Amino acid sequence: MKRSTVKELLAFTEINSDVLLKGWVRTRRGNNQVAFIAINDGTIIHSIQVVADLQSFPEELMKRVTTGSSISVTGKLVESMGKGQNVEIQAAEIRILGDSDPEVYPLQKKGHSFEFLRENAHLRFRTNTFGAVFRIRHALAYAIHKYYNDRGFYCLHTPIITASDAEGAGAMFKVTTFDLDGIPRNKEGDVDFTEDFFGRPTNLTVSGQLEGELGALALSSIYTFGPTFRAENSNTPRHVAEFWMIEPEMAFCDITDNMDLAEDFLKYLIRYTLDHCQDDLEFLNKMVDKGLLERLRFVMEHPFERKTYSEAVEILMKADRKFEFQVEWGLDLQAEHERYLVEQHFKRPVILTDYPREIKAFYMKQNDDGKTVRAMDVLFPLIGEIIGGSQREEELDKLQNRMREMKIPEDELWWYLETRKFGTVEHSGFGLGFERLIMFITGMSNIRDVIPFPRTPKSAEF
Repeated sequence: MKRSTVKELLAFTEINSDVLLKGWVRTRRGNNQVAFIAINDGTIIHSIQVVADLQSFPEELMKRVTTGSSISVTGKLVESMGKGQNVEIQAAEIRILGDSDPEVYPLQKKGHSFEFLRENAHLRFRTNTFGAVFRIRHALAYAIHKYYNDRGFYCLHTPIITASDAEGAGAMFKVTTFDLDGIPRNKEGDVDFTEDFFGRPTNLTVSGQLEGELGALALSSIYTFGPTFRAENSNTPRHVAEFWMIEPEMAFCDITDNMDLAEDFLKYLIRYTLDHCQDDLEFLNKMVDKGLLERLRFVMEHPFERKTYSEAVEILMKADRKFEFQVEWGLDLQAEHERYLVEQHFKRPVILTDYPREIKAFYMKQNDDGKTVRAMDVLFPLIGEIIGGSQREEELDKLQNRMREMKIPEDELWWYLETRKFGTVEHSGFGLGFERLIMFITGMSNIRDVIPFPRTPKSAEF
């Protein structure tokens, strides 16, 4: 008999059918005559109840049906007389696939803290909360590819190992094959990278943007979706050292086109999740964040407010509240400033543009005022910045001058500069941190809880 999943059985319309189910025991209750066993296989947040007449099964077998054990059940799918489920399985045969000692199994019936579950990340997928989060993560990954494919974008796989620092911030993990106990050095005493695998210093990428621009300047519209790395010693609920980024790049597009795409993209992803992950979202809305569904619909239904950085600073300086961090033109906005604009002032998502050039990256299009660049940040409730992007500087002389000001070696990015020599065009793009998006859509408050195996300072477990 072919195995059926819990998801399939809960939607099954052929009552009194013989079925085969395999899964993990969530709970077991009952009396001396009958056992009610809740089975979940991860395909849906709901479990299905298996009813076993204890007179029909050996006592030694039933002792092994414990929380966490895996079992195979053959039986008849029938209408359920109990509350909370429409169908259940009357068990005819039960086989133990894998035992689980109830004395040492970490996931007991009681609730567990997220911190405890991070310490047991190898098992946390079996909980309702994390099952919901990672099913939603999958749905969003699929929706991202579908969105760009349906709009004529090409997926470009940019390198994970790179010799360039796209952000110019220097917080990069170095890649080497050197024996750290015997690193070769040159006459000056510096590390001799000519002896290393690539013959030069290399790092794990912080962004696929620069390589993505090369693709866009030939294919018109591309996107990247891959892992990125930041060697920042940040122990906050918003930072991990390894995370995933979605970065579209579009030729013949200015900052307005960029904003339009970002808004449409985010609304599409929220709509897709509401349409395809309703059970998981309803669970998270009930158990994790009671305002989740309302907030998702709020973002989807309202046009995003568009203001300049300068207008935002003026609003913040006039605000009738005291901020922890100073508000002043030329300083970067903090999460508390961004959330004030979204949650209290405009009461809708906000896109800010035209930031001071001194606080933004070298590749951003410079405005004629000499002070600002065509950057954009999309701000969401609870999260603050969820997307950062810009129109890219396509004029060679301006790009070179900015790189010199920021002491970025031109010889290391000669290939990037050459795109401005041979058929340059205006182009734009942005980056969306996948985990920040999942945090917003699931209501989870810590980024460590939306990535399967988080990498943080002093932690690379699992």
